[in-house]
Amino acid sequence: MRNVTLILDDGTRFHGQSFGYDCPVAGEVVFNTAMVGYPESLTDPSYAGQLMVLTYPLVGNYGVPPFTTEDNGLATFMESERIHASAIIVSDYSAEYCHWNACESLAEWLKREHVPGITGIDTRQLTKVLREHGVMMGRIVFDDEPDNIPTAQYAGVNFVDRVSCKEIIRYNEGAPKKVVLVDCGVKQNIIRCLIQRGVEVIRVPWNYDYTDMEFDGLFLANGPGDPDMCEDAVNIIRKQMARSTKPICGICMGNQLLAKAAGASIYKLKYGHRSHNQPVREVGTDRCYITSQNHGYAVDASTLGEGWEELFVNMNDGSNEGIRHKTNPWFSSQFHPEACSGPTDTEFMFDRFVALL
Repeated sequence: MRNVTLILDDGTRFHGQSFGYDCPVAGEVVFNTAMVGYPESLTDPSYAGQLMVLTYPLVGNYGVPPFTTEDNGLATFMESERIHASAIIVSDYSAEYCHWNACESLAEWLKREHVPGITGIDTRQLTKVLREHGVMMGRIVFDDEPDNIPTAQYAGVNFVDRVSCKEIIRYNEGAPKKVVLVDCGVKQNIIRCLIQRGVEVIRVPWNYDYTDMEFDGLFLANGPGDPDMCEDAVNIIRKQMARSTKPICGICMGNQLLAKAAGASIYKLKYGHRSHNQPVREVGTDRCYITSQNHGYAVDASTLGEGWEELFVNMNDGSNEGIRHKTNPWFSSQFHPEACSGPTDTEFMFDRFVALL
């Protein structure tokens, strides 16, 4: 394995070895504290443009499942059609794997999809640096090619436009209820959760004007990057809310876009929430849920417009985890109720939405 160096924007360096595709790369360095789920995380479009650090030390021991699709066209074991993270950074890569559903190693998969992977990094120390400083840009440079230094930009880039579908896609056609799903980088299991509840899903690009379409509810999906880059989507949501009280539900980026449509502002978290164990309380109750999350921005709940209120709050840092309208059937969550991978405690959010249709 070739020797590589991870160079952070503050000058901090971490030395390791390449086990994936041999190519220098740059991106925003973020950490995920989940213990499992690297196939789902790597294929989550919300990681577009990011170098993903896994804090769990042993990675790769259960290999990679086959890329197969269901009859409805959805990936069986992945969250999209390809890897979206720019690289994966681990402490100890297991070259040997063992799992009933594995068909190749993580290294083989990364090389096939031209995605770098580095091991031998002190990910605990790296995470401490990111927690203290905040997420920052980083570069993976090969020690035997010191002059081949990659560059990349994260702020100001519309990653949603890069990962969203480019044309309308329909699932479960002919179902009695129709849901328009705004694809900001939707995970496959969100679509699956809607299909399982007997609705037709009409998946549209992030900036598509759906307001003249016939549908029973609107679903705003997750996605990567800065929600302030998605003003077209926000304006269309406002247009829809002005003409109809049809149910609206949002997840992750969808929560932020709905909040922006409600007049709220968004801010960037110091190091984001990326894990399977974020505690979230439903406002007005004593119910607390353990949730799966992947986001770097949050809603400033104090700026919500009249008629809106918080629905969920993060119990670690008090940040917003969802909003709702006081009279209309519009609500959202910052966490992932479809939780693939992760706990399924909050899948009832889909039941609440479908019951309103």
